[in-house]
Amino acid sequence: MLSRLGALLQEAVGAWEPSIDLLEAFVEHWKGITHYYIESTDENTPAKKTDIPWRLKQMLDILVYEEKQQGAAGEAGPCLEYLLQHKILETLCTLGKAEYPPGMRQQVFQFFSKVLAQVQHPLLHYLNVHRPVQKLLRLGGTVPGSLTEKEEVQFTTVLCSKIQQDPALLTYILEGKKIIGKKKTSRESTTLPKEAASHKEPPDREPKLDGEPGGAQASNTQLPAETKDPDGGIGESNLITSLIGLCKSKKSRVALKAQENLLLLVSVASQAAATYLVQSSPCCLAITEHLCQLYQSMPAFFDPADIAALEGISWRLPSAPSDEASFPGKEALAAFLGWFDYCDHLIMEAHTVVADALAKAVAEKLLVETLQPQLLHVCEQSILTSTALLTALLRQLRSPALLREAVTFLLGTERQPEAPEDSPHTLCAHLIGHCDHLSDEISIVSLRLFEELLQKPHEWIIRSLILHNLEGRPYVARGLPEPENYEDTLDLEEDPYFTDGFLDSGFQPSSKPPPVPTTNSDGKTAVTEIVNSFLCLVPEEAKTSAFLEETGYDTYVHDAYGLPYSLNLQVTSVLSRLALFPHPHIHEYLLDPYINLAPGCRSLFSVLVRVIGDLMQRIQRVPQFPGKLLLVRKQLMGQVPGEQLDHQTLLQGVVVLEEFCKELAAIAFVKFPPHGPHLNLSPPP
Repeated sequence: MLSRLGALLQEAVGAWEPSIDLLEAFVEHWKGITHYYIESTDENTPAKKTDIPWRLKQMLDILVYEEKQQGAAGEAGPCLEYLLQHKILETLCTLGKAEYPPGMRQQVFQFFSKVLAQVQHPLLHYLNVHRPVQKLLRLGGTVPGSLTEKEEVQFTTVLCSKIQQDPALLTYILEGKKIIGKKKTSRESTTLPKEAASHKEPPDREPKLDGEPGGAQASNTQLPAETKDPDGGIGESNLITSLIGLCKSKKSRVALKAQENLLLLVSVASQAAATYLVQSSPCCLAITEHLCQLYQSMPAFFDPADIAALEGISWRLPSAPSDEASFPGKEALAAFLGWFDYCDHLIMEAHTVVADALAKAVAEKLLVETLQPQLLHVCEQSILTSTALLTALLRQLRSPALLREAVTFLLGTERQPEAPEDSPHTLCAHLIGHCDHLSDEISIVSLRLFEELLQKPHEWIIRSLILHNLEGRPYVARGLPEPENYEDTLDLEEDPYFTDGFLDSGFQPSSKPPPVPTTNSDGKTAVTEIVNSFLCLVPEEAKTSAFLEETGYDTYVHDAYGLPYSLNLQVTSVLSRLALFPHPHIHEYLLDPYINLAPGCRSLFSVLVRVIGDLMQRIQRVPQFPGKLLLVRKQLMGQVPGEQLDHQTLLQGVVVLEEFCKELAAIAFVKFPPHGPHLNLSPPP
């Protein structure tokens, strides 16, 4: 009996001995670090050449081993308790701030990262953990080129991963120095009696996420005043500002990892955490401010061709392609476009709450406050550069939330069609006016802007720009007898296209639907008539495509030179894109040559008729016109070397006009159904 009792006592002692040894070893290593500061007199020896890194490694290994030996899950072992009670992390943070011995800050960042990553026991809820974490964040990410950037980004990686796993941690990590200062009284009361086993904040004193018990409602919570600087800045450093600072690193791997961490942070799944991130942190403001800073760092003026050359810049590879021609401000432009692409990607991947807030911030700070004054500027160079930049931004834009804000910025929310006498008081009206600017360059970049806008998947774009002006079909004449067939409508000299004074005429509603072209038994006559109408617009003597092997409309477009010619190409490109939209009013107005136009109205076909009539008068004054026209076409197609000819702009215009009419004929052939009626329209009121 006594022997059995002795064996049990021996087992008990054996079970406790490892725990006692671990704690003693842990304390010994910690005291070894503190004694270094008492005994050492050499201030120049780097930390990595002392025994501090080894002792920190031993302390980490002890904490991890102790946790594995700990039977009950969720309970802190003696070594972890000692770490918390004696505020070891606080002390290490102070030593890192002092940067003594040299390189100590690097050691502290590494220790924090490894403890938080390898110790499975939840730590960031403890005051004596998240407070030094906040202080350590303020030590890094503020000075570009810091020697500890690698360790800082590893530290933020651990924190963002922890928040992703438990969004409730967001409040513990994001509260910065100013918030702690303003809430010092309440914070002091959260510390349990000294030397207590648990230093976790009481549930009724823990920071609350909006939407959680004790927190403000997410729907009507305002940004707390204590998170703002008096001057409107983003306040003290915290996880957000640290990540933004690391995103500015010259080391591409550090910057990329920081961007990935920020992306991880904004994609938190919790609605409450996302609301807290928007309303109680500088997240959106810091991201947008960096975007605007990059914009301000660029040269005031760019050649639009240089901006177009950097198409396709990605946030993962923001540097300018080395094979592109160099120009002043190239790297600054690439950095700006790369960060905009990153903002767009953030908005696409972020929680809806964060995405909407960030999209509004980008629209307000960049588009309204920064770009709009340049778009409305009287300086032609400002208009040219800002319009080309806006086109490049639209081309990169993918996220629905930011697209929505961009469309509102450009087109507004007004749902009434413009009247001819309206003054251009809106941004959209100004931009439309720029399409017919005295400067051909401004006209071209403005047309390219609208062409890019028309390619975006947003219903309001085509509705605002086109359909509101076609509602009710005011371009259709009322009270005119319907022709029995198309031949009755081909007397163009008596057509209202050629009447003068149409600009002063008002729109008149019609009570009848437009005439529908007659069809034969196979339903194809109407389509054939429409196609032939466009193909026959250009007289035979002004056509040259039949003399060459056709290679398509695009073969010479990219090799075209000369501003008037480029402008003509851009106009036809926008019109062709408009004609492709699948809407019956657009079908009718742009592609039906036989609609009865109301007085004062012009259709695309009627304008082309007048242009060709004027063209035929001009070409009569060009000697050897057929031969010169054929030579110009060959030049545009790259078949013969380019040389300056008399009337070259006119000759190029004839080629463009012929190809444009062929383009419209092809669009009409594809869009109009083979069986009539070809349009499904309601009668005008």
